[in-house]
Amino acid sequence: MIVCVCRRVSDHQIRQAATEGAVSLECLQFELGVAMQCGRCADCATQVLCEARAVHANSHHHSHAHTPASAAAARTLQAEPA
Repeated sequence: MIVCVCRRVSDHQIRQAATEGAVSLECLQFELGVAMQCGRCADCATQVLCEARAVHANSHHHSHAHTPASAAAARTLQAEPA
């Protein structure tokens, strides 16, 4: 869906920006030009960004934290002398 009509920025672009490190509306303004003209999209853009960051954080945490390989690596690091 188009979030910013003025700049034709979609929710997909905002989610992509989040995965690339955008953490605030100011980041989106700099990277995508969101909310730089009329400003009516600021709340929606912020909401999409927050949702995308939450999903990204959860998927990143779950995809690496409980895999057998990472558990084995953690055990190896703990077993090695400093």
